[in-house]
Amino acid sequence: MQRLEGRTAIVTGGASAGFGRAIAHRFTQEGASVVIADLDEAGGKQTVHEVEETGGHAVLVVGDIATEAGARALVADAHERFGRVDILVNNAGVAPPERSDSWDATEASWDRVIQINLKSVYVCSRAVIPLMIEHGGGSIVNIASIAATRACSSASYAAAKAGMIGYTHQVAPELADRNVRVNCVSPGFMRTPMSTGERHGLSLDEQEARLALMGENVPMRRMGSVDDIAAAVAYLASDDARYVTGQEIVVDGGFLCAPVDTP
Repeated sequence: MQRLEGRTAIVTGGASAGFGRAIAHRFTQEGASVVIADLDEAGGKQTVHEVEETGGHAVLVVGDIATEAGARALVADAHERFGRVDILVNNAGVAPPERSDSWDATEASWDRVIQINLKSVYVCSRAVIPLMIEHGGGSIVNIASIAATRACSSASYAAAKAGMIGYTHQVAPELADRNVRVNCVSPGFMRTPMSTGERHGLSLDEQEARLALMGENVPMRRMGSVDDIAAAVAYLASDDARYVTGQEIVVDGGFLCAPVDTP
């Protein structure tokens, strides 16, 4: 049974071979039509091509969804094409480019990370919620991170992801009686272009060494995959989670609950 049959989903940040692309694949396998939103036109077209090759239905909207104008244009485009928006996945995200002490990030870097990772959640949700209410409900899933809880990234990234979880907890009860559910998924160490170091120019050997070190810190002794995240998101988007809202699902192989070594 296809749990999302007949529904329309927006997935932000779906151009790269990370969570967004995996979620798009999973959603179309579950019967949904997917709108990919990204600034990367070439990568977005690749996602659409891969989805259509497997029999799914996806379209690309190119634009800056971290601005109110861009978010409104995205939602209007999706509504015009499909007549409704049932699911929003706020997945767009970046890590700071600096490889230095994160407290000393430049103002420009801090602002960029907060805008793309956190402000996009606000403006995209704000644009889509009235449509969801009009059509009887919907599901918003925010892709947060264990970096909101444990020091394993940069200050700007951690602040943005913590803000996303706080936004989820606040907005969910406000929308509960309108049948709009808001939840988040917090990935742990996953094999994605962001975590491998590929975007920072690391060689393939350096990437593999980095991933191996990450995996050693996970109780399951391995990295997770983008498909693990896509499965959790598909659950929250579906009616299987019809009584679930305001929650954070942590998908990290047990990392956050592992005991901390003390001297």
